[in-house]
Amino acid sequence: MKKTIIKGGILFSSTDTVNADILVENDKIAQIGQKIEDSEAKIIEAAGKYIFPGFIDPHTHLDMDTGTAHTADDFVSATKGAVSGGTTTIIDFATQDKGQSLTEALKNWHGLADNRSSCHYGFHMAITDWNETTRSELKTMKDSGVTSFKLYMAYDNLRSNDREIFEILEAVKTFGGLVSMHCENGDLVNALIAEQKRQGRTSPAAHPLSRPDFVEAEAVNRFLAIAEAAESPVYVVHLSTERGLAECLNARRRGQKVFIETCPQYLLLDDSCYELEGFESAKYVFAPPARKPSDEKALWEAVGSGIVDTIGSDHCSFNMKGGKDLGKNDFSKIPNGMPGVETRPVLMYTFGVCKNKMTLNQMAAQLSETPAKIFGMYPQKGALKPGSDADIVIWDPEYKGTITQKDQYQNVDYTPYEGVKTKGRAEVVLLNGEIIVEKGRVIAENKGQYIPRGICQL
Repeated sequence: MKKTIIKGGILFSSTDTVNADILVENDKIAQIGQKIEDSEAKIIEAAGKYIFPGFIDPHTHLDMDTGTAHTADDFVSATKGAVSGGTTTIIDFATQDKGQSLTEALKNWHGLADNRSSCHYGFHMAITDWNETTRSELKTMKDSGVTSFKLYMAYDNLRSNDREIFEILEAVKTFGGLVSMHCENGDLVNALIAEQKRQGRTSPAAHPLSRPDFVEAEAVNRFLAIAEAAESPVYVVHLSTERGLAECLNARRRGQKVFIETCPQYLLLDDSCYELEGFESAKYVFAPPARKPSDEKALWEAVGSGIVDTIGSDHCSFNMKGGKDLGKNDFSKIPNGMPGVETRPVLMYTFGVCKNKMTLNQMAAQLSETPAKIFGMYPQKGALKPGSDADIVIWDPEYKGTITQKDQYQNVDYTPYEGVKTKGRAEVVLLNGEIIVEKGRVIAENKGQYIPRGICQL
């Protein structure tokens, strides 16, 4: 039996802060207590360090083809980046193509991820072709460990109409599944893009103008109204605006179960990034776009008060060369997306915890415990408890670093946070009880496993 003792660290959950040792036996946490001793165990000294359950990123897009561009990161590069930052599990969006079955889509994504991942992974299934065959496959998805589903209200090749949304909500709730939604009014987006072009605005500066806050707010309102009709719990991805937040809170006051996700980019970037000279602003073309400082403030307050449930990266990386530059003369052709799976934890620690905008317990909750509960993995994941998987982050709170593209594992040719000074890092990361990161660098690759998930636990 392989044994490891992590000694003297400060353990964090959503509610508790405890000074304790952790005994790991093989791939599980065996014991938590004071002054654990075992002569056969490897000792990791963690005095003064913070101990978190491995972070979970509930929102990534890896090895994705848009038809005109392909993401820079596949499961090899992105999961190395993820685990180097302390993220031990991702949930990626497997996407059904038109005319394709859900079973075929899931098989495709397993082909992309299996035996190629350095952190654990699960899948949401994005439904883009709703028909009776698709309906009949939902139970198969659940039996395969896919219990959450993604829909879009924007992007012509992906989006569902209101009737389809209602029918999918009705079907999924029968087995306790959860539907998440990209909330933007696609018709309005198309009209506003056309209007920008009519006025001769073709640079990235037109991007936020084509997706203003009411585009999100209207879609959130409509999605939640449909969810109310279906009496179904829902999950709103990458919420970016104060107006969208207000719609979610109104629904909660009506008694609806609405889970809210935001992302670091909506907490740290504002729409001034679209005023950069030349084509630099293309780095910040993602959807929804970066918003106003007032939106940032409202979202930070929602994070700090526990209104926001999870913080995902929405990692969807396109190189500037051969990707973003496809829209050099037409902003609407710039592929939407940015990298973030590697930097999410350190950004939240630096600009959240260290700026007193969130607590260490909230960091444990929003980056690990709550996504594990929402997406049916708790307490296997998201917990420092006897019997939980030994996915553990030993965090050095004093480490000072600088984010640079050249130092990242992500395969994309830029980082939107180039030169940003950070504090803290994932010093050591254990995956299934094995040390795979030391001093912030990956020392063992391809150790990730597929994680079949149960239903929502909240």
